[in-house]
Formats: sequence, structure tokens, C-alpha cells
Amino acid sequence: MAKLYFYYAAMNAGKSTTLLQADFNYRERGMQTMLWTAALDERAGTGIIGSRIGLETEANRYAEDTNLFDGVVKELIKRKLDCILVDEAQFLTRDHVLQLCRISDELKIPVLCYGLRTDFLGNLFPGSAALLALADSLIELKAVCECGRKATMNLRVDAEGHAVGSGDQTEIGGNDRYVALCRKHFFERLKEGEARQLSLGIAR
Repeated sequence: MAKLYFYYAAMNAGKSTTLLQADFNYRERGMQTMLWTAALDERAGTGIIGSRIGLETEANRYAEDTNLFDGVVKELIKRKLDCILVDEAQFLTRDHVLQLCRISDELKIPVLCYGLRTDFLGNLFPGSAALLALADSLIELKAVCECGRKATMNLRVDAEGHAVGSGDQTEIGGNDRYVALCRKHFFERLKEGEARQLSLGIAR
């Protein structure tokens, strides 16, 4: 029976690297895959899933109005598919996740999703919330905090490295904008950032 998997972690846990390794494993065994990534992430170029260690491959891009089920059905007309892999899964909508459920249940193709669980304020992304609710298997990938403990949170920082405590939920960036931290240090840094903003406000 095909399943829907959600591999989640904080920043810098190697999610894209793990996806690319899974893709390689399937193709090495003569199986065929279909890859998807979020259209809003343009850091690596058009239709590219890239990892921090230099691995990359082409992928289809999904936007809010993309029907993933229909996209896979159209691809099945051309070739057999043994696995669907989705990067940046936090940017999926609930409808996308329901479409992925149909791919697994009706088309009987395993679907592997990789993404963040929470945003820079510790709130669930819509896609991650839907996957946590609906995926058959939940697998946590490990990232490491600066203190050596497991990092589970994603802190957004400014150009000077100070914590940012407000803004849009989605802001694309890498190590220049986000730091993976354990919960303790995440909230400590957020409080420091809030205190700094307060002091700057008073100074003005």
C-alpha cells in the first residue's frame, strides 16, 4: 500500500539532501520519479531543487492554483511513476495535501514530502499542519542548535544577526536570514530581539 510521508525538520537539517538521495535511490533501481518544489522559492533558479552540499536536480514547480493530482495523472500518460517527491512542503496548501493523499490512495504511488514544521515565530505552516494531520508517516530529521541540542525552531534574523519578531510568515532566505535553534535558545533570542526593539523605540 502506498503511503504519504512527511519528513520535517528545522533549517539546515539536510531535508533537500535527503530528498535528492531518495530520488537517486529510486532511479538507481530503474524506477521513475516526479519531483515538485515551491514556485515562490527562486533562489536556485527555475525548477531546481538544490542542497547546501552542492547536489541539485530539476523539478516541477507548484503554485497555489496547481493541481498536483492532475499533474501526476498527465505525467502517467507519458511514463510510469514509482514515487512523487515534494520539496519545500511547508508551502503546500491543504488542497495540495488532499491531492497528494489521492495520489497515494487512488494512484497507489508513494509520496515523500520534505519541509519545515514551523515558521520564525513557532507557528505551523498551513502545509505542514495539513501534513501532520493527514500523512501516514511522520519522520523528524535532526538539526543541531548552537548549544549542541536538537534544533526544532527557525529564528529569523536581520543583517546584524538580531532576532526578528514580526513580518510575513513566508520570507525566502538561507543562513543569512534564519538560524536553527532549540526551543530554549529560540525563545531567549526572541526576547532579546524584542527588548532591543523596545530600547530602540524608546531611544527614538
